[in-house]
Amino acid sequence: MSPASKNEVSAGNWKLALKKSNLAERARITTNIRVFFVERSFLEVSTPHRIPTNAPEIHINPIPSGDWQLHTSPELCMKRLLAAGYERLFQICPCWRQDELGSRHLPEFTLLEWYEAGADYRKQMTDCEELLCALVPGNVLIYQGREVILTRPWERLSISDAFSRYASISMDDALVKDRFDEIIALEIEPHLGIDKPLFLYDYPVEKAALAREKPGNAKVAERFELYVCGLELANGFSELNDAAEQRLRFEREETARRRTGRPPRPLPEKFLAELSAMPQAAGIALGLDRLIMLLTNAEKIDEVVAFTPEML
Repeated sequence: MSPASKNEVSAGNWKLALKKSNLAERARITTNIRVFFVERSFLEVSTPHRIPTNAPEIHINPIPSGDWQLHTSPELCMKRLLAAGYERLFQICPCWRQDELGSRHLPEFTLLEWYEAGADYRKQMTDCEELLCALVPGNVLIYQGREVILTRPWERLSISDAFSRYASISMDDALVKDRFDEIIALEIEPHLGIDKPLFLYDYPVEKAALAREKPGNAKVAERFELYVCGLELANGFSELNDAAEQRLRFEREETARRRTGRPPRPLPEKFLAELSAMPQAAGIALGLDRLIMLLTNAEKIDEVVAFTPEML
């Protein structure tokens, strides 16, 4: 290789060189996460990344892989393990979603997911508190010049109260006008978790995804999202294990997908066939790349992953 070629290689690698300290910190944090769950008797598992079909969700577009798809989350396979008698599971794995690229999004990203039989969404809120406090022993996080206090308990705010406090229209109007997600993103999220982490909880059942209804209130699902510094970090449920209800939700979502012109996809039949054997449980997906952003004070997600698409 000529000296000129060597200089070209060096020039091309400067972005990678700048990430070295963040990538070293990422490795340390990931190791500590594994220790956290192993000490609590969770089993680390690895499930297939290429699957026949994902759970249909209108706002999530899977990436095709031949006649199958790359998984958007390991959720379906991990719940099948719950149904087979595995009581506490966690996984750290890459996931893929089309059309996700920005300062907080990548089409390939890393999720931390954990599931626990006998738990509910409130137990998983506690897990989140304990995990972040374990990763930040001083309980004070400095992110982009702002001090965030992690001392427990963290704030809990219902979706209905969040709309009343911050939104320009009511939650019911937002649902009718199909503006719910827009209002959350533009008017509510910027106010959440600014000085202390916040759980946004009790989503309307129309936004339940795979969460069960709240006992005594069929309009609400036991779902929450965790926010720190206006950044959505995690999405958790008390899991639905009613196979008939889950099939109805999947069918509605798949119909909505097709109305937007997206190609039809089969439902995850093996998952649905085994769902009734799954015990009462809770599960959560936490964006590991975003967590690393917070813990390394990185402004953009590009700073905490080795390669972004444009670098390949």
